[in-house]
Amino acid sequence: MKTKPNYLLKSLFSGVLMLGLVLASVSEAKAQSDVKVYENVDEMPIPPGGMEGLISYFVENLKYPEAAKEGNVQGMVMVSFLIDKEGKVSDAEILRGIGSGCDEEALRIVRGMETWTPGKVDGKSVITRLQLPVKFAM
Repeated sequence: MKTKPNYLLKSLFSGVLMLGLVLASVSEAKAQSDVKVYENVDEMPIPPGGMEGLISYFVENLKYPEAAKEGNVQGMVMVSFLIDKEGKVSDAEILRGIGSGCDEEALRIVRGMETWTPGKVDGKSVITRLQLPVKFAM
């Protein structure tokens, strides 16, 4: 049975997501293939539907792993990913995991996000690296 999230959960999740996206815009990096990847951009990438759309996507699609439920595993999984010049999500990886299936679920949900509005530098779309915390709490 799917339960509807309450307002408090949405508010907490919203704060966590915004914190993660703000923390991601700290410095500039270069990818190994010599393609420039930015972490600090003039205009940050925007998820479909803005922050509210991103929160709704996570609330509606995140599935708490059975192993995590059984083991009472809770915590924050930190995921890093790229938003390319067309706004597509790629290269998702776990920076900090908690195990018990939560890491895999965080990757699944991040990889399944729809196309974002890409980040921009000097008015041009660029590849942007973001970090997103995914909270697992019972």
